[in-house]
Amino acid sequence: MQFNLVYHIADSLIAKFLNKNEYTTDDLKSIKTSDERIGASQRFLIGTINSGFSKESHKELTLDMTEKYLYHLNFDFNPREIIGDDPETNADSLYGNNDVAGPRADHGTFVAGIIAAVRNNNIGCDGVAENAKIMALRVVPNGDERDKDVANAIRYAVDNGAKIINLSFGKDFSPQKELVDRALKYAGQKNVLVVHAAGNEGDNNDVEIRYPTNRDSQNKPLLQSWLDVGASSMKKGKNFPGFFSNYGKINVDLFAPGVDVFSLTPGSKYSVKSGTSFAAPVVSGVAALIMGAYPDLSADAVRDILLKSVQKYNKKVFLPSIKDKKSKKVKFENLSVTGGVVNAWNALKIAASYKK
Repeated sequence: MQFNLVYHIADSLIAKFLNKNEYTTDDLKSIKTSDERIGASQRFLIGTINSGFSKESHKELTLDMTEKYLYHLNFDFNPREIIGDDPETNADSLYGNNDVAGPRADHGTFVAGIIAAVRNNNIGCDGVAENAKIMALRVVPNGDERDKDVANAIRYAVDNGAKIINLSFGKDFSPQKELVDRALKYAGQKNVLVVHAAGNEGDNNDVEIRYPTNRDSQNKPLLQSWLDVGASSMKKGKNFPGFFSNYGKINVDLFAPGVDVFSLTPGSKYSVKSGTSFAAPVVSGVAALIMGAYPDLSADAVRDILLKSVQKYNKKVFLPSIKDKKSKKVKFENLSVTGGVVNAWNALKIAASYKK
């Protein structure tokens, strides 16, 4: 919070000095003044830019901090009033509304764009599978994802024809895990593929549990048609996995591009973001390509194809870590079940002659 306040003050002083709200790094570096406040602000902002913190990052941080103040840390805020359910029971499911945008729709829009943005129109980005249809279900009015809402959304998606469920979220606690477990089992029974983002804590998912998870109380898989996805980057070499990406030789199945991804944001705009939330829809998009071309394949078969078709990367990389971006080196193949990255071309070739 203190850093955010200092940044805001410095940014305001520089904007006033330059007489422009939007200024470039060159504008900032060109300032010559004897005003100590302006000089200190200039040095502070240049330092944050050199460390990789941009003006856009500050805007997002400000928005996040505002949301935390208004919602997450506000004991008077009751999101259930918006949703209209009975919070004292898990039996009801006919609640909610058709406002999938809510106060912020940037995350969901970004995910949807990765999967299905129109291709080859020379506008913005190309989605992986432009013919895929998006069923937008919002389970977070604001704050943490409530297990009841997650479970009901999964069941709603299954009952209304979804073939792939993309879960670009995760959390540390799941007080009513059994509700989500039953919903995931239901998805598996109904031949639905579930693709989940591994998480952005730089943790080993074989040690640290992130929910939802494809493990029951006996540590057995809930469904076969589940994939957990880590984030890779465009950089070959030691920084190939995203430094923030969770990993796990047992509980993360494969990696997909999730660093500096370009996609849609609300209002016909575009942005660049990083996270396993944006690696998962790459895999969902490739799964949609396979299902579109070979509709008779089961969800389990599509999962098998995606795992068998990964692009291997047999080199040492920095072990993902939030605390230390240059941590110890490990073989990339040890960061997931497959040791590889999703490959659409390979997947479609295997699907063409797939026999389990």
